[in-house]
Amino acid sequence: NVFVFQLLEDNIISFVKAELKHIQKIVDGDDPECSESQMEGEDEEQRRSREAFLKITLYFLKRMKQEELAERLQSSKRTKAHRYQRELKSKLKKKFQCVSEGVAKAGSPTLLKEIYTELYITEGGGGEVNKEHEVMQIETASRRSDTAERAITLEELFKAPPGRPRPIRTVMTKGVAGIGKTLLTHKFTVDWAEDKAQQEVHFTFPLTFRELNVLRGRSFSLVGLVDHFFSGSKEAGICSFQDFLVLFILDGLDECRLSLDFLSTQTLTDVSESTSVEVLLINLIRGELLPSALLWITTRPAAANQIPPEFVDMVTEVRGFTDLQKKEYFRRRSTDEKQVSRIMSHIRTCRSLYIMCHIPLFCWITATVLEDMLKSREEEELPRTLTQIYSHYVVIQNKVKAVKFDGGAATDPHWSPQSREMMESLGKLAFEQLQKGNLIFYESDLTECGMDLRTASVCSGVFTQVFREESSLYQDKVFTFIHLSLQEFLAALHVHQIFISSKVNLLEHKPQKKKSFKVFTFQKPTLNLLHQSAVDEALQSPNGHLDLFLRFLLGLSLPTNQRLLQGLLTQTGNDSQTNQRTVKYIKKKLSESLSTERSINLFHCLNEVNDHSLLEQIQQSMRSGSLSTEKLSPAQWSALVFILLSSQEHLDVFDLKSFSPSEEAFLKLLPVIKASKKAELGFCGLSERSCAALSSVLSSQSSSVKHLDLSNNDLQDSGVKLLCEGLKSPHCKLDSLSLSGCVITEVGGASLAAALSSNSSSVRELDLSYNHPGDSAVKLFLSSTLDSLGVADHGGEQRIKAGVRKYFCHIHLDTNSINRNLRLSDNNRKVTWVEEEELYPDHQDRFDYYCQVLCSTGLTGRCYWEVERNGDVNIAVSYRGIRRKGNSYDCWFGSNNQSWSLRCYSGFYYFIHNNIFTRTYCPCGSSGRVGVYVDCPDGRLSFYEVSSDSLTLIHTVCTSFTDTLYPGFGFWFGSSVSLSPL
Repeated sequence: NVFVFQLLEDNIISFVKAELKHIQKIVDGDDPECSESQMEGEDEEQRRSREAFLKITLYFLKRMKQEELAERLQSSKRTKAHRYQRELKSKLKKKFQCVSEGVAKAGSPTLLKEIYTELYITEGGGGEVNKEHEVMQIETASRRSDTAERAITLEELFKAPPGRPRPIRTVMTKGVAGIGKTLLTHKFTVDWAEDKAQQEVHFTFPLTFRELNVLRGRSFSLVGLVDHFFSGSKEAGICSFQDFLVLFILDGLDECRLSLDFLSTQTLTDVSESTSVEVLLINLIRGELLPSALLWITTRPAAANQIPPEFVDMVTEVRGFTDLQKKEYFRRRSTDEKQVSRIMSHIRTCRSLYIMCHIPLFCWITATVLEDMLKSREEEELPRTLTQIYSHYVVIQNKVKAVKFDGGAATDPHWSPQSREMMESLGKLAFEQLQKGNLIFYESDLTECGMDLRTASVCSGVFTQVFREESSLYQDKVFTFIHLSLQEFLAALHVHQIFISSKVNLLEHKPQKKKSFKVFTFQKPTLNLLHQSAVDEALQSPNGHLDLFLRFLLGLSLPTNQRLLQGLLTQTGNDSQTNQRTVKYIKKKLSESLSTERSINLFHCLNEVNDHSLLEQIQQSMRSGSLSTEKLSPAQWSALVFILLSSQEHLDVFDLKSFSPSEEAFLKLLPVIKASKKAELGFCGLSERSCAALSSVLSSQSSSVKHLDLSNNDLQDSGVKLLCEGLKSPHCKLDSLSLSGCVITEVGGASLAAALSSNSSSVRELDLSYNHPGDSAVKLFLSSTLDSLGVADHGGEQRIKAGVRKYFCHIHLDTNSINRNLRLSDNNRKVTWVEEEELYPDHQDRFDYYCQVLCSTGLTGRCYWEVERNGDVNIAVSYRGIRRKGNSYDCWFGSNNQSWSLRCYSGFYYFIHNNIFTRTYCPCGSSGRVGVYVDCPDGRLSFYEVSSDSLTLIHTVCTSFTDTLYPGFGFWFGSSVSLSPL
């Protein structure tokens, strides 16, 4: 042992002497490049040893008060790092500053800053897994208010907003395919490389999962991985990144083929220790490896949950183009303002195109098609469906190939045998990889689909704007379609063509093939059966991944689209019966219990086959005012939801009473409520069941509701408790909430106070009037962050009665207004018509001709009272300014614009206002007791027949009251009215 340690001492002394000589040269400025060349042959362990000794040297120099030498040594180290930073910025700028729109190899490169259009990025989102097709997510986002979430810029990505307790280390940016996530990372990187943004970051390392996938099975340290992609870091003497602020960009998590197991992967903290790429990434994301580093991860929404939410500090979402940005995009492409205007107006009239144009790459596809058509066939009708757009696009790309690569002319027959064979191969690849959820393809994926690398490279070389080969650091080739939607179109083309040519339904699952064959022996395979199986497959998909595929498959059955693809697609002829059977099947499915997203996609499918009958039927009823929700079939309900979701007017303010003030209508129209900014649900008969549904809406990430009116619904404490679960959600965006008159006691008040005092609560205005929440709850509300609280006139325990009776008020007759043929009795609470005049003194307020009396009680807020009647009477409300003298209509309740009256007969009633009579029938017959409800601010007046403690609505009118109302009564021979206690 003595000998070993002596040898160890000699080695250490030799190492120290050599290093000190090396360090002295650096400090003296003697040939630092020489030292760099010496480092090239070193392994990782030697580099780490040198880095450690450098720190020891600095420590002793400072202890020896040799600050100047220590600073010179550190300065030398910083100089190398600075030189490497300059080289890195230069390389990144050169790599990302130019782009070719649509596809990397197509067209002349353009400066990124010249074509970059700012994308709409919002802070928001979280762990909610989105189970919609991405086009449906875009459609949902297009309905969302721009003010619902905070829009942020690239410069704000890692800046914590005020009040945030901890700094932001990891940002996840979500966005659908083609929305511009990768371009966003390129813009960020170029801005950093040009010293325009994020200058506090020393090094930015943009990586893609496509590149990282290729390294599966290989070992690297974090320092080694960086040097592998961005050579020069080791030569710069950067053996760890502890002294620098480093940003890693990890683009395309959805394309990751690595196994990311965050639960069982071992911990790694040493940046110089080698391990698998998977272990490196997991520890980097968990913050155990280089916790000082910043991370920016981009992904499609479906893959976002691969990373546990506790490792993500902020989630952002790229929403794509707003309407103004769409116009700006098309204007940048063309100097022809007339053409731009026509393109924009056309897109606005085609909802499916309008929705897709939120995606920048779809804007490019659409522009390519429409510009070509307007240039060459100006009189031809422009495409209105997605199938038409993509059919035109594929034809255009084939024409480009024919002219550019085949030496043909634009007028030659479109599809050569070689082009058709290539497109068929691409269709097979598109379908089989779509089934697996793959958007990028490596050699193994191509082999599974019967395509070799040479064929793929040829396809990407001639159909450059359909299929592309990605550049890579390695010989491993990576291929992809230019956008997921094009892959879905070619997949549908493949399934359609295979069925037409061989009667094979590719959508039949392999285990069921034998069973399916038996069925087909009795039932001839038809295109209609293919469509039905496609509809069923799409409806059963847990994430809607076949939604767009289904639209394309159905659209390809139309003769117009088949003629467009003549030479590529076998023509089936004009088989209207097939389409009619398909339409009938879709309508049958719409009558079933489907999710909103699936129903909406089926309406888009009907659009692809040019069937608008269901929508036109509902729209006609809405225009004529004859829409009766009681008579709607399930399919018609779905149509109504689809129409309302497409209407900005209804999404700004949605009033359920305009359709049907009922819980059934509420549940049917819940998707519309979820998408609306202001939901008016007052007086709609909602209950605890509705609160459970509303709670789910409020806690949904995609909810747009900011103002919610639930007044005059008997929700009770149990319903409010359910509602509070939604109010506590961090996704709840409510600004104002009205629970006026909802039968809430101390129990419900306590639940509400607890929910609104949580940190996540956004509610600033609360109306709890006409309830009995208790003093303790009111005190909590008053001490909360609410800007406005309505608890006045809570009325005590009376307010917890069901229905309108909670608004009961005491009214008093005005003896100065009573006609002389009316007699008062029962302490002035009963009025009876008498033949002989009473001896009332003269008064300017007295009715001198009509047998009427007005009350002295002016009505404010919400009021309810009941009367017992005998004989035929008028029960009215009136402004105090109604005329009292003479026998003109201006004096008679209901015959003028000053009063509203219910004329009560035996078994039926007339409602009268401004001398217009509306006859109403009450199913209970005439009980002799009538209740009146007035909501003065809301302009609502309702009359009820009271029988056995239950209320049956006789008539309701909604108007605007411009003055204070007073109850009044009119009499015929022998009739009487008594004011009833509750």
